[in-house]
Amino acid sequence: MDLERELAHLPRPSEKRLALRVSPAAERAIRKGHPWLFDQAIRQQSHNGRPGDLAVIFDRKKRFLAIGLYDPASPIRVRILARGKPTQIDADWFLYRVETAVDKRLSLLQTNTTGYRLVHGENDGLPGLVIDRYGETVVLKLYTTAWVPHLRDVMPAISKIVQPKRMVLRLSRFVQRQEDDLFGLYDGQLWGQPVRNTGVRFLENGLYFEADVVRGQKTGFFLDQRDNRVRVEKLAADKRVLNVFAYTGGFSLYAARGGAKEVVSLDISQPALANAMRNFRLNRANEAVAAANHELLVGDAFLSMKQLIANKRRFEMMIIDPPAFAKRQDEVERALIAYGRLVRLGLKLLRPGGILVIASCSSRVSAEQFFELVNKTALGMGRPLQEIKRTGHALDHPIAFPEGVYLKCLFAMAS
Repeated sequence: MDLERELAHLPRPSEKRLALRVSPAAERAIRKGHPWLFDQAIRQQSHNGRPGDLAVIFDRKKRFLAIGLYDPASPIRVRILARGKPTQIDADWFLYRVETAVDKRLSLLQTNTTGYRLVHGENDGLPGLVIDRYGETVVLKLYTTAWVPHLRDVMPAISKIVQPKRMVLRLSRFVQRQEDDLFGLYDGQLWGQPVRNTGVRFLENGLYFEADVVRGQKTGFFLDQRDNRVRVEKLAADKRVLNVFAYTGGFSLYAARGGAKEVVSLDISQPALANAMRNFRLNRANEAVAAANHELLVGDAFLSMKQLIANKRRFEMMIIDPPAFAKRQDEVERALIAYGRLVRLGLKLLRPGGILVIASCSSRVSAEQFFELVNKTALGMGRPLQEIKRTGHALDHPIAFPEGVYLKCLFAMAS
């Protein structure tokens, strides 16, 4: 990949840094390590800036407080890169940050795993940037156009450390709308070797998967549930398993390898379930996977679960891993109602003594709210839960600030 030539058209950030003075509350938050400065917290600004310009934040005594990436289109006006002392943000700095993040994940390579998160945004000191690895493919996802002027430093750093055969760029919906600040970059853009129509192949704990890194959800796969998939495998022997919101069948495949005699993958997306079927075929050399009866069910989760209840289908394990129901604070109440509905439907399908696995990836819903709701709902149905384990984030999805917490999952036995 000749990244220098491919990225030469991208702008560089202005050599003139922005100078900002902020509110006392923002100053305290930054000192404590918070990675965001919101627009309403800015009290003084030296001049207008462009996305990706470096902004230096000073405290009330005009001392250096922090430096970060400026984004005039986002309410998160500055994403903090360094704090405490003046720092030179350049290619060497980005190389060091990426190397540090990669080193934290080295132990995953000992688990026969080649698909994992290399950089978890704010939590690895690179706010607004996610980097995932799928074998010989690296996917970058931008959540702010402030990264565009710095790709000429970041992408060569990744290429030097990981040496992938290809790199793919994914853009959040917010970023895709900022067309004038993308300079021709687009969601799904690829550098290096082409991708097969079925996606790129990688290993997770010895299982083969294919991910659609160009068009799939997130960066192509839900890497954050890896550890919970292992826990499902250990509990699935001889069980009939229903995997709701199955996507490409990650939980389903682990359950099959764990000895489940029947696995039903339910999802509204036909292409996702087709991918799930391919993932099973990729692992047919495993006797347990080959022996499992894998059924695909296309449909809305709530309606399909009602139909399964009406058809008197019952299971010994229920896996419910829905998408984020609450992306804003005003959606939390509706999200809790939806989780409650899923618990009730799931327990109606779950045999006494069966295992309920239910997760939430909504950061606006706290772990306390979620676990309390699940237990209260089950108790209200006369199906109290005996908790097996509460889980959170995996090693490659570290948490460095409160708003970074989003994933929680409950494993429980239903009476």
